[in-house]
This record gives sequence, C-alpha cells and structure tokens, in this order.
Amino acid sequence: MSIVLEARDLVKQFGGITATDHVNFTLEKGARHALIGPNGAGKTTFVNLLTGVLQPTAGSVVLNGEDISHLSREARVKRGMARTFQINQLFASMTPLEMIALVTSERLGYGTRPFNALDHDPLVLDGTADIIARFRLDDIMDAPIASLPYGKQRQVEIASTFAAHPNVLLLDEPAAGVPEAERRELLDIVAALPPDVSVVLIEHDMDIVFRFATRITVLVNGRVLAEGDPATIARDPRVKEAYLGEEASHA
Repeated sequence: MSIVLEARDLVKQFGGITATDHVNFTLEKGARHALIGPNGAGKTTFVNLLTGVLQPTAGSVVLNGEDISHLSREARVKRGMARTFQINQLFASMTPLEMIALVTSERLGYGTRPFNALDHDPLVLDGTADIIARFRLDDIMDAPIASLPYGKQRQVEIASTFAAHPNVLLLDEPAAGVPEAERRELLDIVAALPPDVSVVLIEHDMDIVFRFATRITVLVNGRVLAEGDPATIARDPRVKEAYLGEEASHA
C-alpha cells in the first residue's frame, strides 16, 4: 500500500522538555490506524505537529510525498489533512445541514459569498446531501446543533470535517463522553468511510481501539514504544507494563 503521511525523526522541545522525541510514523492509504498511550505520552503534541498547530524543533512531516513541515494549518487542510478536537468545534446555533454546507462551500471556494446565495448551488447541495446520508443525519439535519445529544454533535463534527474532503483524517478521542449506545454507530460510520481516506484515531478506550484499528502505534514519554497489528500490541509485554495492563491479553 502507498504511504500518505509520514513523520520523519520528529522532535518537539519546550525549553528543556522533549515532548516528541525522534518519532517516526507512517500512515498507509486507507488505513484505520490508532494512536494510543498513557496520559502525558505526547499524543496531542504529536498530532499538533502533524496538523500545523505546532512547528517541529527538528524532523519533518510529509503528506502525499510533499514536505509540509512549515505549512500553515489551512494549507495542510487544502492538501488533504483534516482533524477533529477533543472538544467540539461547532457553531451551536447552526443546523447540521448548514454546518456541513458551510464547510462544503468553503472547500469549493465560495467562502466570501453570502450564505443564502448558496441555497440553490447544485455542487453545495449535492455534496452536503451525500455527507448527511453517509453520517446518518437525515432525521436531525434541520435541528439546531445546540439541541442535539452530545453523541450526535460529535457525529456532526466529524461529518463537517469530512466535508473538507480530506484523504487523511485525524480524530482526537471522538467517542469521549459519548454514550455506549451511540459509540458503536459513530465508529461504524468512520470505519465505513471510503477506502481512499486514511484515518488516525487517538483514543483511550481500548475496546474502541481494538474494534476499530488494523494497526496501532503506542507512544510513551514522547517516543514510539511499539507498533503493529492489534494482536501484536495486545501481546507486547512492554505495552502491558506501560499502558494496557494484563487485561490486554484478553482484548
């Protein structure tokens, strides 16, 4: 499989603290890849380096063969990388339909046009309708986002992020705070995204990780401790000691 995203010897230092310590990471096209590790392992710092929130002290980030290490967040989105955050980044007064249409219109270059001028644009309408259906939002698409259950809000956020048409999608704890009944639907939707979309899931819930991921990277103290398929990670004694505990053998 082809590589769509790479971190090459990536380092981030804050004064005398090394938060990301010579991390090498590859993401294959179409992968369902989980990034795990204990609190303070450096997961968020690493993702912030990938997405341009932070600039690296050393090393590089390569997206689709292009070194993007010093590009802005916006430029990375235009090149096909998008992410969600642990806390929803939504306009609460909008509806899911409006939120997704807004992102779609921005992607199509209509960002400076008044929103009501987009009502009958077929490109926006078709693109928005496809995403509404894919993310199973038909029955709530006209409800204010603020009125929706938290799990549905997370669904809307991922749908809105997907509206940017990324080929690399990074999801930062998308199921955190979501009731168990809604978690499965959320992850089923993400797992069913098109095969040309590569997904990185940052997650603490190991049931979710082992159910979703085909490959797992473990970060500890800013370094890659282990990487492999779920069965390999569950058996690794270093991972058990550092993070998973003995129950991993039963995962």
